[in-house]
Amino acid sequence: MSVVVVGVSHQTAPVEVRERLAFGEAEVASALSRLLADGRAGEAVILSTCNRVEVYVAGDAGPQALVACARECLLQSLPAGEPVPAGVYSHEGTRGVEHLFAVASGLDSMVLGETEILGQLKQAYDRALQARATGRLLNKAFQRAFNVAKQIRTETSIQRGTVSVSSVAVDMAGRIFESLKRSDVLVIGAGDTGEKAARAMLSRGARTVRVTNRSPERATALAEVLGGEAIPFEAWPAELERVDIVISSTSAPHYVVDQAVLKPRLAARHGQPLLLVDLAVPRDIDPAVNELDGVFLFNVDDLQTIADEARRQREAEIDRCLALIRERAQEPLVRHPGHLPSNPAPR
Repeated sequence: MSVVVVGVSHQTAPVEVRERLAFGEAEVASALSRLLADGRAGEAVILSTCNRVEVYVAGDAGPQALVACARECLLQSLPAGEPVPAGVYSHEGTRGVEHLFAVASGLDSMVLGETEILGQLKQAYDRALQARATGRLLNKAFQRAFNVAKQIRTETSIQRGTVSVSSVAVDMAGRIFESLKRSDVLVIGAGDTGEKAARAMLSRGARTVRVTNRSPERATALAEVLGGEAIPFEAWPAELERVDIVISSTSAPHYVVDQAVLKPRLAARHGQPLLLVDLAVPRDIDPAVNELDGVFLFNVDDLQTIADEARRQREAEIDRCLALIRERAQEPLVRHPGHLPSNPAPR
């Protein structure tokens, strides 16, 4: 049996490509079902975040067959006959396991050593477990990946001075506003990504946080957690007249904020700058709004410049971490398949 991964990431493809390949949370179970029904792969996990979309598969079919079925799953949203986008990669066998370990440890992240990806990887694995899409090999591979990530975190200094994607967004805000203590924040979308970014803003002194979501219950729940205010979804555009920072992270298939929504609101701002942070893939905010006076837009790819600054102080630890990963990846995933349950506990 072999482990194979096929995907794209912020290192190989721009957001315009990643957003076309991304899987919505509600789409993952059906995509896994179709993938396994094909018969070539016996196990699968789909990881879809703002910075990467990856399909992990395992099975008795040869590596070429596994790569082919994982690639078809990754590219399923593209029209028939469209060329494969540049930046799609594949890793097989031990190299596939090493890649999984590196992803879990934050070594392949935009922000070197960040921990958010580990939580996202666990969620992806849990969704695959719930869909009964995993088996002996991927269960063992992912469990070991979580263990390796913990080992790297405790035995190396790769996270010294680490900043998360959320704190990078705060750094951007610090370049636009002299202080966040008088800043009001609007969060569009009540998911985990938006919550982390809002918490980061509050930790730097943001004055208020308002939350809006298509589900009013989720908006209210997050607003209570953040000590903020829930805004009805149909009313949030009016908030653009007075907030300083907008953090958008929804699963909408189209732009939520564009010039038609924003431009009529600018006169009421009297020249006050507006920072828009688009953490969604597909993107929530039309890039054309960046042409408006006083509007500053950053998407997930724009985080790279600031992330590189934080990366320098941790690069000395990369070789040490990679050596540990290579060593752990050489260990057999399944020594006695006949004695292992087909679906052990995730952690």
